[in-house]
Amino acid sequence: MALTEIDRRSHRSEILARWLFIVAGFVIASLVIGGITRLTESGLSIANWQPISGIIPPLSDAQWQAEFSAYQQIPQFQQVNGPAGMTLVQYKQIFFWEWLHRFFVRTGLSLSYLLPLVWFWLRGAIPPGFKPRLLGLLALGGMQGVVGWLMVRSGLGADADVKVSHLWLAAHLMLALTLLAALVWTALDLKADARGEPPARMTRLGAAALGVLAVQLFYGALLAGLRAGPVAGGGWFNWQAWPLMQGRLVPAGIDWSGGTVHALLADPYLVHFAHRWWAWVALALLVVVARRLRPLERRASIAIHAALGTQILLGIATVMSGISLWLAGLHQFTGAVLLAVTCWGVHRLGRTKCDISTL
Repeated sequence: MALTEIDRRSHRSEILARWLFIVAGFVIASLVIGGITRLTESGLSIANWQPISGIIPPLSDAQWQAEFSAYQQIPQFQQVNGPAGMTLVQYKQIFFWEWLHRFFVRTGLSLSYLLPLVWFWLRGAIPPGFKPRLLGLLALGGMQGVVGWLMVRSGLGADADVKVSHLWLAAHLMLALTLLAALVWTALDLKADARGEPPARMTRLGAAALGVLAVQLFYGALLAGLRAGPVAGGGWFNWQAWPLMQGRLVPAGIDWSGGTVHALLADPYLVHFAHRWWAWVALALLVVVARRLRPLERRASIAIHAALGTQILLGIATVMSGISLWLAGLHQFTGAVLLAVTCWGVHRLGRTKCDISTL
């Protein structure tokens, strides 16, 4: 039996939705690799931006020496790793994570999105109204790459810090998370299109939940960029690191001399404090979203509860462990998953008349 035009559109929309979910999975993987790159202090190990030729790592001793020599010119080596006696073997270890992060984004993300997009476009498989959105996702991904290089460059100059700017790092991470949210939302709209339904609207409750979660994720990015995790005094699951910080609810040492805005964005003690306690605001609002979802989409409700509880426990464990690499990586992974499932839940709310005014 020949497919009708409605059946063909439904089939195409379903395929496009699955494709975007796969790309979203690539974004989550790149976030985890990027988190490990940051935690291993590997982000400045490649001092040049070579989008094409940089895909191939050094293959000879001479190439490795050239890369190592370039790294030796930046403040991080001169002030930290050089005096510590870093060898070429040790340099190769940090080089690996930065190269893997760049390679994964350039090849995995670019090829998984750009090539299928061109294919679907030429085949006329993109439903009406979705072409601008798919181009917007492409532009967002390109912007993410540019901001990533600006972040790296912030730590390379002779007058730079021994690490990248925490503000550029936060911008880099938030762009990646925005891309993830946009991919999930667009994929869900495509699934709705496959059922003959219009795109979901953003409810006030959904916007509030995503806004509160965005603040929490932003402070997590600042915390990572400032290396503010250890200020709680953790290590070997030190029970003094949570819920108090250094034995106090509000930590000592917050520097207000630069003003409130500067302290909120740059003081490691206040940033850690804000990230720690704003989590409970996010918890309260996301629980409301999950409860609203229970009669509408039970799977989304369960997913939000599970991801939220796991994320909070991982955050506490990460601090108490003194920022264990594997726990911190899991914490970042779960944060990305939490954002994705929250988008799922908020999207489902947008297909009903549920609104915060009805609470």
